[in-house]
Amino acid sequence: MAHRVTVRNAARAVDADAGETILEAALLAGIDYPCGCQSGTCGSCKSRLLSGAVDMLPYAGPALSEGERAAGLILACRAVPTGDCAVAWPAPGEAANHPRRRIACRVADVEAAAADVWRLRLDPADGGRLRFSAGQYASLSFADLPPRDFSMANRPLDPQLEFHVRRIDGGRVSAYVAEELKPGDEVRLEGPFGAAFLRRKHPGPIVAIAGSTGLAPILSIVDTALHSGMTQPIRLYFGARDAAHLYATERLEALARAHENLRVEIALSEPGGAAGYRRGFVTDAVAADRADLGGAKAYVAGPPAMVEAAAALLASRGVAPEDVHADAFFTEAEKAAAGAP
Repeated sequence: MAHRVTVRNAARAVDADAGETILEAALLAGIDYPCGCQSGTCGSCKSRLLSGAVDMLPYAGPALSEGERAAGLILACRAVPTGDCAVAWPAPGEAANHPRRRIACRVADVEAAAADVWRLRLDPADGGRLRFSAGQYASLSFADLPPRDFSMANRPLDPQLEFHVRRIDGGRVSAYVAEELKPGDEVRLEGPFGAAFLRRKHPGPIVAIAGSTGLAPILSIVDTALHSGMTQPIRLYFGARDAAHLYATERLEALARAHENLRVEIALSEPGGAAGYRRGFVTDAVAADRADLGGAKAYVAGPPAMVEAAAALLASRGVAPEDVHADAFFTEAEKAAAGAP
């Protein structure tokens, strides 16, 4: 039996067949519903359930917190209506309304940035340009390999796109980037995607927490905030295993020197003999520094376990669920374990 789903933003109602999600029904009806992974991991299709009820298919915890779900938010890609219902995605002021594009790019440079991280810079071909909000990501396709998602590390107005690729054990795509990709090669890009982007209208403090290559979107967010004139206190926490896995520290230090409202803290979970860095997990550093974060916006990106720990910590420090914008970096195996198709 089909159920009627009213999509408030599109001022339309569509029919969702039995077992069909709200997102599937909307996309089939030609509605340009905000979405990304379509598998319950990125949170791009996060919406408010205005009326009715839904069953939620399995999804990754960071994509929708318990607090958000209790507040009436759903993931349209995992929500199966159990009756007629109405939904709405975030209002324009809180949405990144950029056209999704497919762009051919050329590799400008690819270099090792850390023990397991490669920095990739791309030039859009034929005068193309990707319009995005700081913190969003794109899907990249190399040669005949399956596409993978990577966050932009550059500011949105920069002509060149920068991505950080962590080599994954057994990962064909990351191995290709590390071993075979070279300047001049073509890379196919689709995007932008993602809901964990910089909220420019927020006047309060900003807490940005990055683990591993989660630094890419966090760098884009912080760099963009600073260069666009946001003057509130910004605290950037970057965590890595040890000094060999750190990268972009010179860029972070340069930003901190140039902007008095930015403070950068780096934490190593297995510091060994490295000096000058904090010891422990990055969330330990946040917990030690900040007893009360009420009124702050938080941006979190990195491995799922770190993102979940950070979200719990931020909630305990007074950050409202709607003020935590998280982007968990799942491997394909982690996506499968989380219930993604």
